[in-house]
Amino acid sequence: MGTIEESFPEKDAETALPSAAPSAPVRPRQALPPKGSCWYCEKPLDSVKRFCGKECADAFDEEAEYTR
Repeated sequence: MGTIEESFPEKDAETALPSAAPSAPVRPRQALPPKGSCWYCEKPLDSVKRFCGKECADAFDEEAEYTR
């Protein structure tokens, strides 16, 4: 008769897998839905983009950090 641990092979499979690296923190701007204009400066955009450029996206992140 085997031990209890031998009857649960999935436990060994879990410990054999390398631990996943922690994912990058989610920025507040990534949770925003596209709205047809820049979320920072209101410049008109297509229905896919959230910001008109990197400067507005970074400024939005900085402002969101200070208004938590």
